[in-house]
Amino acid sequence: MRWAPGPGGGSRKAFSELEDAGGQIAVFFPPSVYRINYRNHRKIAVIDGEVGFIGGYNIGNEYLGKGPLGRWRDTTVRITGEAVRMLQLRFFLDWHYVTGEYPGLETCSFTEEDAPGTTPPIQIVSGGPDTRWSPIKEGYLKLINSARESISIQTPYFIPDESVTDALRLAVLSGVDVRIMIPPCKPDHPFVYWATLSFIGDLLDAGVRAYTYDDGFLHAKTIVVDGKAGSVGSANWDVRSFRLNFEANAFFYDAAVGAELVRAFEEDLAVSTEITPEDYRTRSRGGIRVKESISRLFSPLG
Repeated sequence: MRWAPGPGGGSRKAFSELEDAGGQIAVFFPPSVYRINYRNHRKIAVIDGEVGFIGGYNIGNEYLGKGPLGRWRDTTVRITGEAVRMLQLRFFLDWHYVTGEYPGLETCSFTEEDAPGTTPPIQIVSGGPDTRWSPIKEGYLKLINSARESISIQTPYFIPDESVTDALRLAVLSGVDVRIMIPPCKPDHPFVYWATLSFIGDLLDAGVRAYTYDDGFLHAKTIVVDGKAGSVGSANWDVRSFRLNFEANAFFYDAAVGAELVRAFEEDLAVSTEITPEDYRTRSRGGIRVKESISRLFSPLG
């Protein structure tokens, strides 16, 4: 077993117990060189080279609802087949970056046959400061621009750049039903919430519908377009995920998977509150608006 956590990605006791059992651990950026940006934000698990998991879940008690934010609402997908190879390759590349070594060929668990598996067509897309472009953001843009009927987005952080806000605005003005779901304001994330609310406010007058998820902390990073294609992964809808962090997403092209994500979104609407343009315009001028302005000003640095 190999585990490559980011800084602070586990207790020393957990590490030592795993090493004593024969596991290997490598820290992507040791604390001595770690900065607030350029962290490995990917969430990848591969078992026997045959089953993979990718999405928003980290490993920790708070993701079981035992932390200060209470119930945790997240999305991760289980994949099999050819896409697992790409997911495992992504882990091996990160492992090589940390250790300078590739796992021996005898330990590689790539399947011998190109079996299609049980999952639909999937692309594993990774991005980070080591890539010239922003492949995950560009994947998001491609999905948005291809929409003809609906776009449903869930994200804990919505601090996009101009290209994303323009694409969403043009989509809704073209008659596409665009819905975005974010968490409510939480004590541990007020700065991000006020910045997010500011960017959401820019889109409300265009016709985008926005909601706060009220049954815990929404940590899912998903998009589904026309119920047929979309993405699940680690990348938030913000500049940090697009350019400054190492991220990984699964892009899928299948109506059955799309229907599952649409169903989950609809269920979450039952415990959410819509942010209407009227509510947004009547927010506190001296309180909320000031917080939004300050948070938005510094959001590119966050």
